[in-house]
Order: sequence, then structure tokens, then C-alpha cells
Amino acid sequence: MMETWRKKGGSAWERTKRAPGLACRKMWQVGKDDPRRAIHAVKVGLALTLVSMLYLLEPLFEGIGQNAIWAVMTVVVVLEFTAGATLCKGLNRGLGTIMAGSLAFLIEFVAEETGQVGRAIFIGCAVFVIGAAATYLRFLPYVKKNYDYGVVIFLLTFNLITVSSFRVSNVMKIAHERLITIAIGCGICLFMSLLVFPIWSGQDLHNSTVNKLQGLAKSIEVCVDEYFSDEAVTEVREEESDEEDKSCDEDPIYKGYKAVLDSKSIDEALALYASWEPRHSRHCRYPWQQYVKVGAALRRFSYTVVALHGCLQTEIQTPKSCRALFKGPCIRLASEVSGVLMELATSIRNRRHCSPELLADHLHDALQDLNKAVRSQPRLFLGSNCSQASNMLAVAAAQARQEKEREAALLSSAKTDTSTLREWKKTRSKKELSAAERKVLRPQLSKIAMLTCSLEFCEALPFAAFASLLVETVARLDSVMEEVEELGRVAGFKEYKRDDDDDVVTVKCETPRVDVCLNNLPSHGLD
Repeated sequence: MMETWRKKGGSAWERTKRAPGLACRKMWQVGKDDPRRAIHAVKVGLALTLVSMLYLLEPLFEGIGQNAIWAVMTVVVVLEFTAGATLCKGLNRGLGTIMAGSLAFLIEFVAEETGQVGRAIFIGCAVFVIGAAATYLRFLPYVKKNYDYGVVIFLLTFNLITVSSFRVSNVMKIAHERLITIAIGCGICLFMSLLVFPIWSGQDLHNSTVNKLQGLAKSIEVCVDEYFSDEAVTEVREEESDEEDKSCDEDPIYKGYKAVLDSKSIDEALALYASWEPRHSRHCRYPWQQYVKVGAALRRFSYTVVALHGCLQTEIQTPKSCRALFKGPCIRLASEVSGVLMELATSIRNRRHCSPELLADHLHDALQDLNKAVRSQPRLFLGSNCSQASNMLAVAAAQARQEKEREAALLSSAKTDTSTLREWKKTRSKKELSAAERKVLRPQLSKIAMLTCSLEFCEALPFAAFASLLVETVARLDSVMEEVEELGRVAGFKEYKRDDDDDVVTVKCETPRVDVCLNNLPSHGLD
């Protein structure tokens, strides 16, 4: 017992000693994934320092008083990672505060004429009606999407002013000071977001779409290469238990399509915040909702990539010799699909239309090659052993017909004497016995043939599924191409020129990390 506690204490002490190093490495990794996080942290610290001057400097504190804390709260709540998110929350907070203050002044003006008891009843009824109506408005999809935070601030400010005005005499002065401090906090947030190393949501959405296309292209290419490699498919099942312990983030195939599958909320949030951003370049008036449609088409496309990845991990695998027959056409088709995705990514990154040469007939030719390869090997899917078993049954049937013909000839030449009759009965009994044996043997031969066919079909079925999924990627690629072409048309992309590709700087294809995008998005709630 003491030995067990000693081991537990030793392991706990080792974890405690390693904790500082792990924390430092984790913090360094967070900044390495996106260096803009460090810039944002510095901006928040600088904004808080500026707004704290309302407390630290005596002249400013005498003019604003204790309500300066509202400016600090505004900076903490409103200042977000991107300029669009800061504008969205800042304008929502400002509009909600102004509307709530104006309505509270109106309620106070009317309530003063009703007496003490009537004033309390009127304020209670106003709080109920305004609170219920504002809460119901939050369920409207448009309000929920664009102004939910502003409605929350409206409810908070209205109730604070209206209820406190019943007991506090100078509530209007307090409300005025709070409005000024909130305006100061919002002004500092907008200054830091728009003028000091601004981070634009529209640019993030644009880059995220490019990275998702590149990640899917890499996933398809790696998946097909691993399927036709000599060791990859066989080692998957042998090392399945070891892979469960490893992180899936290390798999390039998994990283490519996971970033696409988890991007719905990210794309919608970035498109919303991009619509709030001012015009800061000639590319900032893009149809951001079209980027969301491109992301939806990519998610539908990525479902086939997930299924292709699953083919690497099935228990029943097509033999290597059979896979080698179709290696060339499948790799070429995957290469063409990957090339189209990379061309779409390049066209969006460079804000130009797609290359017509790359998207012409290469995919169709690759599909025809795969179709010819499959048609050239019909025995693989129909089964050669099945034909052998069928031949065995045909031979047995021919022997049965020959026996019947001999029996008929014997009957026609039979004598009436006793010896001949006995010989005929003896021969007939033997033939009946052999016929009974054949009746028992025939179902057994049929079962053997069916079993042989099913085993061979099970070996060919995994490749048939893999090939059909590969063809399905081509079919779903059409919808992605249509959405990208529509994006180029609506956004006014420049026409394709061959010289454009010569001037393009090669960008390393890095799969976007989902946790980076999620951590950079603002949190929603009652702040």
C-alpha cells in the first residue's frame, strides 16, 4: 500500500515539474500558429492603458467620476480580434445604449406626472412590456444574426436607468456620464482596430477559402497515393491500435477535410463581420456571402474525401496485384482533381478567373482511361472461378444426359427371357443409385461455386467502392467549380492571362487549423 502511494506521489511530482515547461511550449505554439495573436494582445493592453488614464489622471477623473469604469468595461468587451468584429460589437453597444437611454428618459418624463404610486406602477409595466418585446425580437433570424448583442445591451441599460431612477434623484446625470464613458471606450476600440495593425475579417475569409481548397487537393492526392502504395494499406490494419493513441492532427488527409467540415460557423461569422468593415482597399467590397456558398460546396465535396479515407481502413482489402492493374488511371484521375482544386485556389488568391486550359478536357480523359481499365478486366468483377464451377456443373449435366440415353437404348433392346430381365433390373438399380448420388452432389457443387464467387467478389468490392468514390469526386467537383466561377463573376475578377501565372509567387500549401479560426472568433454572451 505504501509503495503504491509512493509511486503515485512520484508521478504527480514529475507532472508538476513538467507543467511550467509544457505551459511555455503551449503558449509559444499558440503564437507560432498565428503571430497576429501577439499583436492583438499588445493592442488590448495598450487600449486598457489608455482608458485607465480616466482614473489615473486627476483632471479626467474629476470630470467623469466613478463612471469611468464603464469605459474600461467597454474596452474589455468590445475590442475583438478583427476590425469587423470590433465594429459589429461597438456599434451594437453604442446604438443599444443610445436607444435605451432615450427610451428611459421618455419613460421617466411620463412617469413624473402620475404620482408616487402611479409612477411605480407605470415603471413596472414599462419594464415588463419593453423587456418582453425586446426579448421576443431576439428570436427573429435577422435580429439574431446582426443585432443580438445590441438588444442585450439595450435591455441592460434600459432596466438600469429606469429602475434606478425611482430611488435615485440624479439618475439622468449618471446616465449621461455613462453614455460619455461608453463612447470614449468605443472610440478607443475603433482606433486600435482600424488604425493600429488592423486585422480584416474579409481577408481572413478570403485566405481561409484558398487554404481549404489547397487542403482538399492535398488530401485527395495523398489518399490515392497511400491506397496504391505497397505498404500503406496493409500497415493500416496492423497498426490500427497504435494509430488510435496518436493524434489525428498528424494525418495530412484528416487535416485537409476536417478543416472544411468544421468551417461552417467560421465562414458565416467571418462573412458577417466582413460586411461591417469599411472600404479599406479595392478588394474589400466582395460578395462575402458567395464565399459562404463556396464553403458549402466544399463541405459537400469533402464528404467523398472522408469516404475515400475510410477505404484505407477497411478490414477487407483488394489484393495488391488487382490494385496494381488500375494504379495508373486512378492516380491520374486523382492528380487531375487535385490540379483543378489547386487552380481554383490560385484563381481566388490572385482574384482572377480560372484557366480554361486546365479545366478543359483533362478530367474527361482521365475518366475515360479509368473506364477502359475497368472494362479491360471483367473477370475481376465477374469472377473466373465462377466460370470454372459452372463448367463443372455443365459436365455433370452432360453425364446425366448420357446415362439417360443409355437407359433408353437398353430398354428398347431388352429380351423377354428371365436372365435378360434380371440383368436389366440389376443395371437399373445401379443407375438409380448413381443418379441419387448425383442429386446430392449437384447442390454441393452449386454451394462451392457460390462460395468461391462470393469470396472473389468480396476481394474486388473494396476497389469498386474506392473507384466509384473517386468518380463521385469528379461529379461533385462541378458544383465547386460553378460556385467559384459565380464568385469570380460577381466579384469582378480579372480575366485569365498566361502571364499571370509567371508572376505568381508560390505559396506553401498549409492546411488551415480549425482551432486557430475558432479561437480568433469573438465570443457571444452577456458581457
